[in-house]
Amino acid sequence: MLVAPMRAELTNAGFTELKSAEEVEQAMADTTGTTLVVVNSVCGCAAGSARPGILKSLASSSKPTRLLTVFAGQDTDATQKAREYFTPFPPSSPAIALFRNGELVHFVERHNIEGRTADMIAANLENAYESYCEA
Repeated sequence: MLVAPMRAELTNAGFTELKSAEEVEQAMADTTGTTLVVVNSVCGCAAGSARPGILKSLASSSKPTRLLTVFAGQDTDATQKAREYFTPFPPSSPAIALFRNGELVHFVERHNIEGRTADMIAANLENAYESYCEA
């Protein structure tokens, strides 16, 4: 119940929530186009910067074709499986990964989220979208 609003922030914006390792595998098997994967979290930087920045970035004319999310600390198997796709980056919560045709092309770790504003996170993602996503 406590994390429901934190989950809803992303799912209400069109993210598909993956709650099991199997769901992650199925979703990541589709390597067509661009996919944004968000490791959601209850921490303050997720609430204050990451989620608002991610949502703001989606107003860009170029954006990922698929939006996926896992919730760290809640859906542990799904989160662990998602992190396998983030190699060589270590586990991080929150985190944001952008894939293009199945290849990890942009990754934002927690240390790149902490201390940054939502606008800074949005700008970071918008730049990645311009490079890797089609308008």
